[in-house]
Amino acid sequence: MQMIRPLILPCRWIITYFVLFILVTASCSISIPDVQTESGEATVIPDYCSVTIPVNIAPMNFRIADPAGSYKVHIYNNEGDEIIIKSSDGRVLIPSGKWKKLLTSTGKGDLKTDIYARGSEGWKKFNTITNHVVTDPVDSYLVYRLIEPGYETWNRMGIYQREVSTFRESPVMLNDFSDGNCMNCHSFRANSTDHMMFHMRGENGGTIIYKEGELKKVDTKTDSTIAAGVYPSWHPSGHYIAFSVNNIVQSFHAICGKKIEVYDTLSNIVLYDVRKNIVSTHPGLSSPGMLETFPAWSPDGRYLYFCSAVKKPMDQYDQIRYDLMRIPFNPETSGFGDIENVLTVSDSSRSISFPGLSPDGRYLMFCMADYGNFMIWHPESDLYLLDMADGNVRKMPVNSELTESYPVWSSSGRWIVFGSRRLDGLYTRPFYAYMDATGNIHKPFVLPQKDPDFYTDFMKSFNRSEPVISAIDLDPRKLEKAAHSEAIKSEFLSSH
Repeated sequence: MQMIRPLILPCRWIITYFVLFILVTASCSISIPDVQTESGEATVIPDYCSVTIPVNIAPMNFRIADPAGSYKVHIYNNEGDEIIIKSSDGRVLIPSGKWKKLLTSTGKGDLKTDIYARGSEGWKKFNTITNHVVTDPVDSYLVYRLIEPGYETWNRMGIYQREVSTFRESPVMLNDFSDGNCMNCHSFRANSTDHMMFHMRGENGGTIIYKEGELKKVDTKTDSTIAAGVYPSWHPSGHYIAFSVNNIVQSFHAICGKKIEVYDTLSNIVLYDVRKNIVSTHPGLSSPGMLETFPAWSPDGRYLYFCSAVKKPMDQYDQIRYDLMRIPFNPETSGFGDIENVLTVSDSSRSISFPGLSPDGRYLMFCMADYGNFMIWHPESDLYLLDMADGNVRKMPVNSELTESYPVWSSSGRWIVFGSRRLDGLYTRPFYAYMDATGNIHKPFVLPQKDPDFYTDFMKSFNRSEPVISAIDLDPRKLEKAAHSEAIKSEFLSSH
């Protein structure tokens, strides 16, 4: 008869199984306090209350600011799925696997959160928080530059990509790999990472262009243009990039509430042919008496929108106000038509910047402030929406009392991403807001982080937060060689 040998497990396995058993038992034993009466609103940081969220967002961890000895949090939906979390310090860290399952089962419906706090008199329950889940996903990644909000100088900086459904962040390019220079204005064609570009300033200066797996570094400054390209916009075909070329000046305020003014003394718009390495322009985009900047293509590539202001002396910087213009474009001949006025606001002491059209061409989103174009330093800067069908302009309900800037559409047009300084007035943070099929815009929320106190402690701004549909197939090691290569000089085509 064959002897059955007893199963002998290594000691480390026994310890591991014991710890897992304790954790599972502890998590299953968390009970919800038997409290029915609600006692007001809980203070939740970040503000993840009454917001609309996508089905593919990372766990929305938060901190309960109301003092208590301990807390219990019950997150649930109408399908009967739930997560129960116990916290001793008010930090609520949601397990990612359970969160993903909960969002998926919620589908298009409500996600509710009950918060319980135990004090000297026992448990109390705060008012139920109701958020709405939609099946329209956000683009899978968000790309941004992290930089201290300085003025004349910079230190370490980098362009990063963040997977939105998780907390995984990875560098695309770090200035450690390019001798500490400045990098800025990363841009993509229609939210696609197949076409990307960004500038490098100072040492190793040039524009890095990544197109369908190929890298090159170009110098877009010519003898016939003011400067190298600054603010970019990819043509939908991927064959062209419209650049503003600017002579930028910084001045410092001596009044409370305003720190710095960034403005142009000269600016034009040029067309860069990616295939031919040729720069050209048009009289309507380079008028001597005007300042043209912030180009933005229509989704069909048949119009180039831009901001335009009458040039003023430097001591009248607060009188420079930009209107919204457009010019027809023929992608086959790369020729332009005649300038058209889209929206005039300068006559009412307002100024437009950062225009961008929705993927379906129905709406144009932009910033508006009292004057100027570099809105990140304007506390009064708000976001507006122009309905291209009827010309109606409305102030978007996502605004705060502090700076809103750089609004960008997602690939579906259902989500917008914008920068806001509403959290502390100092640092720009990325916010998402949902636009439903009827054009209604829902309450925004800040990009979730693993640590609920991240935005309190992190001392860098998120610059040019761009939603993209997939990860960028680049990293600092791949870009290092291109960064140190000699830039290819562009040619200027004068007869365009």
